Amino acid sequence: MTERHIIRPSEANTRDVFEYALLRVVPRVERGECINAGVLVYCRARSYVGARTHLDETRLLALDPDADVAGIRAALGAVEGVCAGGDAAGQAALDDAGRRFRWLIAPRSTVVQPGPVHTGLTLDPTAEAERLLDLLVR
Repeated sequence: MTERHIIRPSEANTRDVFEYALLRVVPRVERGECINAGVLVYCRARSYVGARTHLDETRLLALDPDADVAGIRAALGAVEGVCAGGDAAGQAALDDAGRRFRWLIAPRSTVVQPGPVHTGLTLDPTAEAERLLDLLVR
């Protein structure tokens, strides 16, 4: 007999709704090819917004041998900075977590683009960001 995990009411109450979006690198917008390079996670209940990134240079250069790797790394780092808040967030430093997340997921036609937003339940949004990075990016 297999063991099943039953969610007890006290456990269910500790889970919070979260939203996430992938960060995609589209080195040549006209071709529409992309690779996943990060994940944004937002949990309103915990006032959490975070980003985890991982750029696979080999895959990127397979799509575009002339891709600006340093520029793309800088753009991904800027997203992480906005999520972290403080001086690294620039003008967004005074915004709450939700407003920063909404700004980051706004559609744009740049090399680093957000994907669609998805939802789920989590006990720990920081751990969720790592789990999603491992599952969807690495």
